[in-house]
Amino acid sequence: MSVSALWLGVGFLGQLLFSCRFVLQWIASERARRSVVPVSFWLFSIAGGIVLLSYAIYRHDPVFIFGQASGLLIYIRNLMLIRSERTT
Repeated sequence: MSVSALWLGVGFLGQLLFSCRFVLQWIASERARRSVVPVSFWLFSIAGGIVLLSYAIYRHDPVFIFGQASGLLIYIRNLMLIRSERTT
């Protein structure tokens, strides 16, 4: 397997992880009968974001790198807010 093929696989893995968060959010909302964003949504966001950021860095794509890096900050901040809400 070539390095390019391996990185293509990494890109698809990141996209799959990133997409799973929407399925989780949809299921949680259907069960609650209201719009819900579970913690797992943010965990999948971070996992997918890290993998996609790695892929973007490999591809040397500054737009993709900026988008994924800024998204990661938002996902982490949301987990911090959830954590602080639970400890108070």
